[in-house]
Amino acid sequence: MKRIINTDTVNYIEKKVKVCGWVQTIRAHGKILFIDLRDKSGLVQIVFSPNPKLKVKNEKLKVYDLARTLRPEWVVEVVGEVNKRPEGMKNPKIKTGGIEIQAESLEVFSKAKTLPFPIDTPGYEINEEKRLKYRYLDLRRGRMRKNLIWRQKVIQFIRDFLINEGFIEIETPLLTKSTPEGARDFLVPSRLEPGKFYALPQSPQQYKQLLQVAGFEKYFQIARCLRDEDPRADRQAEHTQLDLEMSFVEEEDILTLIERLYIGIIKKLLPEKKISKIPFPRINYKTALEKYKSDKPDLRRNKKDIDELAFCFVVNFPMFEWHEEEKRWGAMHHPFTKPQVKSTTEDIKKIKKNPENILAEQYDFVLNGVEIGGGSIRTTNLDVLTAVFEVLGHKKEEIKKQFSNYFEAFSYGVPPHGGIAPGIDRFLAVVFNEPNIREVMAFPKTGDNRDLMMDVPAEVTEEQLKELHIKITKPKSQ
Repeated sequence: MKRIINTDTVNYIEKKVKVCGWVQTIRAHGKILFIDLRDKSGLVQIVFSPNPKLKVKNEKLKVYDLARTLRPEWVVEVVGEVNKRPEGMKNPKIKTGGIEIQAESLEVFSKAKTLPFPIDTPGYEINEEKRLKYRYLDLRRGRMRKNLIWRQKVIQFIRDFLINEGFIEIETPLLTKSTPEGARDFLVPSRLEPGKFYALPQSPQQYKQLLQVAGFEKYFQIARCLRDEDPRADRQAEHTQLDLEMSFVEEEDILTLIERLYIGIIKKLLPEKKISKIPFPRINYKTALEKYKSDKPDLRRNKKDIDELAFCFVVNFPMFEWHEEEKRWGAMHHPFTKPQVKSTTEDIKKIKKNPENILAEQYDFVLNGVEIGGGSIRTTNLDVLTAVFEVLGHKKEEIKKQFSNYFEAFSYGVPPHGGIAPGIDRFLAVVFNEPNIREVMAFPKTGDNRDLMMDVPAEVTEEQLKELHIKITKPKSQ
């Protein structure tokens, strides 16, 4: 007999079905046992009566006697007839609230110890480290399951929307080259070439630009990005973003596309949410700081309204920012952003002479005071790109060596292009009113980048280190 998911049992009135799942609750009314059985679709009520004629699959005990031994979270299979519940016993809060299954056979697939915390609550009251340690149990929680299901729906909407707009989804490598893009890279040693390393991508930045050189014109990817950053409360060593790039476009083309995409997401999937203003406001970076004291302003009319969504774009960022502790210039966004200058020799001199006066064709995407994405028009003139890296403290020889692929690729004809990368995790955390992005991720790490469930980072064997030609030197304090 084929297994039926719980919510489909309503279509099998007076028919026999097989259901499987986890025992959620057990209730006894006299001699009758009621079990709420949970699977991915929801709950269904199972009724066990003391009928001595029924046999237990692969067991000598009666079905009823075995049912009396059941405990919460045991995994079981039940075969029985679907019946309508008596009037007054229906539960309108669940899809199967009008039916119940009269059990005829029962098989216990596995037993479960007492869980380390309850899963029938939202879970906010539970110590987060314990939740992360037992994440596979925490994900049984209804709120967490709902978040991940809706995450998938949002991603599917994005895919359908962009494909309909003529984009092609292309995967880019996870093993790439370490480059000075901002945050630290995670490095991966090469076994076959001792002393050399791959880097995990902070973003697909170089690859998506090279795809424009290749002539794809409209690229997107639901990309995994990895950054070895210092601990921060609402950041992760790895996160997911919508990554897209377009050729022959200007800033407004990209912003308008993103605006239409996110309006579509809200209207189709989250109609209970209300967007404050359409079109999304475009706010100058300088104005945002002066008026809102922030480069990610919260434009909600009523900040207590959990269903209000105030989107905006912040534009005209400075190209560079001064790092006082290190006494050097850094890129406000990343070095590949196009400065708001022409490509003449005189303009290139301005970049190096007065970096503090140079604006960038950069834009941030903001929702309810949270930056959920950023992007820019890209530099395609190699003299301009070289000047930018020189301001950042790199020598010409180093630049050409580090980015030889750029210099080579761009010499074969490169279209004007730009893109944006909205974060999936941050967007979902805001629209679901979650306190942090860990609540919308299946297996997140702690704020200091530890995976308590898998117990990583962890040491590896001496044999592995030897094979990779790596020697560990511990700090003197140890």
